[in-house]
Amino acid sequence: MKPIIEIAEKLGLRDDEVEQYGKYKAKISLNAMKRLSDRPDGKLILVTATNPTPAGEGKTTVTVGLGQAMGVLGKNACIALREPSLGPVMGIKGGAAGGGYSQVVPMEDINLHFTGDIHAVTAAHNLLSSIIDNHIHHDNELLIDPRTIVFKRVMDLNDRSLRNIITGLGGKSYGIPREDGFMITAASEIMAILCLADNIEDLKCRLSNIIIGRNYNDQPLTVEDLGVAGAMAALLKDAVKPNLVQTLEGTPCFIHGGPFANIAHGCNSITATRLALKLCDYVITEAGFGADLGAEKFFDIKCRTQNLTPSAVVIVTTVKALKYNGAPVGELSAPDTGAVARGLENLQTHIENMQKFGPTVFVAINKFATDTDEEINLIKECCAKNGVIADICEVFEKGGAGGVGLARKLIEAAEQPVKLKPLYELDLDIKAKVEKIVKEIYRGAAVKYSPEANRAIVKIEADHHTDLPICMAKTQYSLSSDAAKLGAPRGFTFNVSDVKLSNGAGFIVVFGGNIMTMPGLPRVPSANMIDIDNEGNISGLF
Repeated sequence: MKPIIEIAEKLGLRDDEVEQYGKYKAKISLNAMKRLSDRPDGKLILVTATNPTPAGEGKTTVTVGLGQAMGVLGKNACIALREPSLGPVMGIKGGAAGGGYSQVVPMEDINLHFTGDIHAVTAAHNLLSSIIDNHIHHDNELLIDPRTIVFKRVMDLNDRSLRNIITGLGGKSYGIPREDGFMITAASEIMAILCLADNIEDLKCRLSNIIIGRNYNDQPLTVEDLGVAGAMAALLKDAVKPNLVQTLEGTPCFIHGGPFANIAHGCNSITATRLALKLCDYVITEAGFGADLGAEKFFDIKCRTQNLTPSAVVIVTTVKALKYNGAPVGELSAPDTGAVARGLENLQTHIENMQKFGPTVFVAINKFATDTDEEINLIKECCAKNGVIADICEVFEKGGAGGVGLARKLIEAAEQPVKLKPLYELDLDIKAKVEKIVKEIYRGAAVKYSPEANRAIVKIEADHHTDLPICMAKTQYSLSSDAAKLGAPRGFTFNVSDVKLSNGAGFIVVFGGNIMTMPGLPRVPSANMIDIDNEGNISGLF
């Protein structure tokens, strides 16, 4: 690794804009954005994927590899990623720093506490939770109805036992007993706000607008009513600054913010993206999970609200992922063109979906040693039929050199003008927007709302907050709301269990199926494999 100050200098950042966190990490002052505000933006390229599988698709690996490939071609490029959550790191998915010769480093730091951003979000969120209960305990001047509180507590770990709890037990001096629960920090509205706020002023305004519940007169109550937006923003004063690291080949990487794409909007911070676009000619970014989740929200939430227009979209897939989606299959490493052919309908659906938004679409085939030429050719033929170029990526094994072919095509595509086309208009009512996503992206036939979801929609409409984008929260493993429906299911009913207004973030969260905002750990969590030796060397992280 090079000293991070060298990476910053390579980008054209000034010494007083770089706040070092040790030798290989830094935060970048928001003053840099002010200085660079008149500079034209570079080209933005989005990397997304087919639906994730247990085999792993390598979306972050390809993102990092393409950024490195731009460097191999002599281009001024950088990468913009989200920060990993400790939940997946210690759970089942592992970290989010890429793999093989296409990684961002220092990998151990990034996958653990990094610069403390996620902990700061946790502290700001739980400060508000404690203020809410403290206000109720001390006379409750705002007449908060404890039964209506929608602001749960958070922690950055998976713990299913905390999904639903009772707080305030122990007697009069311990507070007022009420039902509560925990979410993972990545699902916090404050995490979404951190990633969508332009500056401290915008951050405080968004924090003030968070709705915490209702009073006994059924009127919504906000953080502004409680008067703690300033304290929450103070806890986030460093977390709002983008983090700078590097890849194994010295490509700059901004890694900032960590909302999940299955329960939040799944994109890195707007401050990191905008700063990267001012400093570089090409910015490679990613959106979480499959294109039905992260990419749709990238276009309909992040790009729409922040006036961004990506030049191209790369859909990452693997032979193994398509075999899995073409179930039933045996060993995923064994040659099986039949399973690949059946799974291609999943890839085709994502291609068709991405073509609706405007930018040129490419497919990156993340190649494994067990893939056969016949299987690869099936994918290329499918892409050709859909008017899309597919290219093999070998960035895991070869680093940037393994992505040069696709990088050249992306550079060429970036010269073409793009007109972004959101999926829906914001002035549609809530159910019309949800139906648009379900029918056009998921390919469902109908939407069914639970009584709780219908009641929530009525209240949001009564409070005049309907002109906001929709943030779908659903399983990442299927285009539907049922994780067991692999491939490209059609004609299903999408079940909506609840709806929540994230007024500070500026979107409406729609919960599909039995999606949980607090994940659980698997039978054998990744934490069982992680260790540290007497010299401080960490093993078992992936």
